[in-house]
Amino acid sequence: MSTQELFVAAARKCLSASKKSLSVAQSLDLAAQVSAVDLGLKPALLYDSNGACAEQVQQYLSSLQSLQLVSRSLLTLDLNGNGLIVNPVAVSANLERVLHDGSVAVVDVRHSLQKPTITDPRRAALESPARDLLLLLGGSEQLEKLLYVGEKSEDWNLCTVFGLLLGYPVTYWFDQTESFENCLSVTPLMAITASATWRADGAGHRCRLYSFSVPAALHQETRSNLENWKLRLQERFVQQHVLKDLGINQSIVTLPSVCL
Repeated sequence: MSTQELFVAAARKCLSASKKSLSVAQSLDLAAQVSAVDLGLKPALLYDSNGACAEQVQQYLSSLQSLQLVSRSLLTLDLNGNGLIVNPVAVSANLERVLHDGSVAVVDVRHSLQKPTITDPRRAALESPARDLLLLLGGSEQLEKLLYVGEKSEDWNLCTVFGLLLGYPVTYWFDQTESFENCLSVTPLMAITASATWRADGAGHRCRLYSFSVPAALHQETRSNLENWKLRLQERFVQQHVLKDLGINQSIVTLPSVCL
């Protein structure tokens, strides 16, 4: 079997939900994403292709590792039932930057605000999950084990934490004790995407590596975060040969409502 066929077979075998398997296109997209995590082009992948649970995501990752399609350094993280495939070195480096140099801009989007605003990136709401995740990843000895974050995560703002884990230069925060709604409705957002072509077996499959947004009114305030993120991604990209043709694009969108 070719590399692509092995990736597809593993996905369709391990990640079925409600008796429905992933399509070939979905399986190839997932393969490209996992390869990007393995290469350190993105620190983690949040699995949301269907209703497969974190245990199934771990079975998929173990299958890829046994076939030597990805390294055994990758881990599966269960965060409140959400399955993530993580590169522990890349994730830890991101979290360390958050704690020490505020490399991630945090946008307060509480529903009670008239408009989004930049908030302190080192606030306790970020420091606590960052330190707990660093401790969890640093103490992992069974690399094939499914790691559970634990009860502490029940109080975390998952929108913010996912932004940290996925390597976004900007992440949203809101006070979930106040409301789970936000103030982004009909707010112009700058949507940023990074895409590349996965060339396993010589065939090309275009996939999206990153997709996040920044309130357009805060573009200047977040410019340095965005530029540093772009520079780091470009530097890592030229050091590998699995993915090609990196493209980073941005556009302005305005939505009647935004679900975080």
